[in-house]
Amino acid sequence: MTVSDIEALAREYPDWQPWLLVVEAVMREATDQSWESWVPTVESQNADVPQLSGVQVNADLNKIRRWQQRLLQTAAQSGAPQMSQLNSLQKTEINSAALLEAAVCENDAALKRMADDLGVDPEPFSAVTALIAVPFLHACNRRWQGSRLPGWTAGYCPTCGAWPAFAETRGIERSRYLRCGRCGAEWQAHALFCCFCSNNDHKELGSLVPEKSGSIRAIDTCNQCRGYLKTFTKLQGSAADKIMLDDLASVDLDIAALEQGFKRPPGPGYALNSKVVAKPGLGARLFGRSV
Repeated sequence: MTVSDIEALAREYPDWQPWLLVVEAVMREATDQSWESWVPTVESQNADVPQLSGVQVNADLNKIRRWQQRLLQTAAQSGAPQMSQLNSLQKTEINSAALLEAAVCENDAALKRMADDLGVDPEPFSAVTALIAVPFLHACNRRWQGSRLPGWTAGYCPTCGAWPAFAETRGIERSRYLRCGRCGAEWQAHALFCCFCSNNDHKELGSLVPEKSGSIRAIDTCNQCRGYLKTFTKLQGSAADKIMLDDLASVDLDIAALEQGFKRPPGPGYALNSKVVAKPGLGARLFGRSV
């Protein structure tokens, strides 16, 4: 990710400037190598089970708290009226372990319950705090990609269980890769295959090509589950820290798909049921109290 990438999007979509400030903060933090220091060791991976599934994360809660405060402050001061209320949380006790756990597991219901308990609007709170897990998830993907199960065939991410943000058709071989917008992972997939419902009946699979996209941007659709996936044709895959921006930059494809009655399934592709606890021996404290 470069500053020019953010600036280009801001010029094209001026109303996005507040959210782009949040995204920029997230992607910069995702490059911090120190998050890798408490990535758990995964001995082996079972077929169709993401590497984070059922894992206990012994987290540095002080680091999470600092990052949580910085992200909430960035959102609150971004200029978006809806996010300005998050400034009230700077001096409020928040269970950082529970917050990271809900974000890692894509547990939107838990995030909204936390918002209700804290007395803030659940929509901006959930949208921002869901991104708190991104730096840790990128660290997991960097550490684990060499030990990933060969021949991964599931439609969801082999690292964090999320549905792919989009697909890439690469090179002259036109190999197809799915990309995760949360952790930056990539995994190869079959061309005629719905990642959401595993449908491989070519009669039920289709493609939408908006007029302005030419032949390099399309929307793959499935008539069985009515799901859709954006697909880009390119020589090389996007860098992990640019996937979120590529996803945002192609919002016109999302709009086109929704107008045709297609949608992405809610929630994660795989329920992780991971746990986040305080890392032993760090004396982690939250707002002056032991956690």
